[in-house]
Amino acid sequence: MSTTPALADRSVGASRPGLMLAVATLGFAVNFWAWALLSPLATTFQTVLGLSAFQQALLVAVPVVVGSVGRIPIGALTDRYGGRVMFPLVSLATIVPVLYLGLLGHDSLTALLIGGFFLGVGGTTFAVGVPFVNAWFPPQRRGFAVGVFGMGMGGTAISALTTVKLVDATSTPVPFLITAAALAAYALLSWLVLRDAPNRPVPASPLNARLRAVLRLRVTRQASALYAVAFGGYVAFSVYLPAYLKTAYALTQADAANRMAGFVLLAVLMRPAGGWLSDRYTPSRVLAVALSVVATGATVQSFTPALAPIGTLAFLAMAAALGAGSGATFALVAQVAPADQVGSVTGVVGAAGGLGGFVPPLVMGAIYGRFQSYALGLVLLGVVAAGALLLDVLSVARRPATA
Repeated sequence: MSTTPALADRSVGASRPGLMLAVATLGFAVNFWAWALLSPLATTFQTVLGLSAFQQALLVAVPVVVGSVGRIPIGALTDRYGGRVMFPLVSLATIVPVLYLGLLGHDSLTALLIGGFFLGVGGTTFAVGVPFVNAWFPPQRRGFAVGVFGMGMGGTAISALTTVKLVDATSTPVPFLITAAALAAYALLSWLVLRDAPNRPVPASPLNARLRAVLRLRVTRQASALYAVAFGGYVAFSVYLPAYLKTAYALTQADAANRMAGFVLLAVLMRPAGGWLSDRYTPSRVLAVALSVVATGATVQSFTPALAPIGTLAFLAMAAALGAGSGATFALVAQVAPADQVGSVTGVVGAAGGLGGFVPPLVMGAIYGRFQSYALGLVLLGVVAAGALLLDVLSVARRPATA
């Protein structure tokens, strides 16, 4: 008996959600690798181009801000066209700024900012993957599945560990060319392998109408606030922790960077754990524990205790809690958001989390410049985490989030 093309196409992915999850996570990691290419080279560009501290910060911030805000329309487009189209499309689009920065756009601040703006496209893949993965898994497994997909944020570590080394060993274009090749290979792989879930709900209303409807959902507002604290806290520490450790504890740059890598690794590993626990005990319970740990850890660290063991334990506890809280937030989205609006909700919530990560470093820097101490900044983190805990306990846990 011959196999019809329709059946052959269905056999590629219809009964293999694990493969779909693996390929989607790989795409998230590769695109995040590209998204983070400028950050490791910021110090180099500062020296070569004579940039001020503000210009250096702007160079790093532009792709992150664009990637965060861009998740809103990309998530809505994923609801309409599916991940099978959007994953290769976003990956191919990201190749253009990567090649521009590597070959032409690294000789002036203006050129770098233009390239960084369009490099932000790579950061939007998060809003593609969550609805894609969500549709492939039953409700009782979505928290864990979306948490596993979230581990793709570790793609930023690839850039951190390889970009500067490749530039020092060869030349500036090399890491960009390698990343562009990886994006092209992934675009081909995703087009050949990825398939949208059977019976995936496709919205019929226009994009603007869908975005307005999503903003009216309680789950969008709740999850945005919670993710701004959970994932925003993770981003803030991953950006600012080396500077904090060097200033507060007089660590060497290498030692501070290694400790930051440990913080990031633990947070990444705890993200699927947060999703899995949410499948078993509800997202609101996991968030309550995670936010309590963050509030406690920040308060303890505000006294600048000895790094061994209290300071280290405080930071590792916060890393685990922020990772688990991020996973739990999107378990909430996966479980509560209307099936045909998961991408749109993900876009808004993901934007809130990305943008939330750049307020704390600015606040910490300003506070230290004024008081020569980070204590107040950490106290404020504890207060914000406590506020998010109240939102979770009084609102998320007590009533449906779909209204």
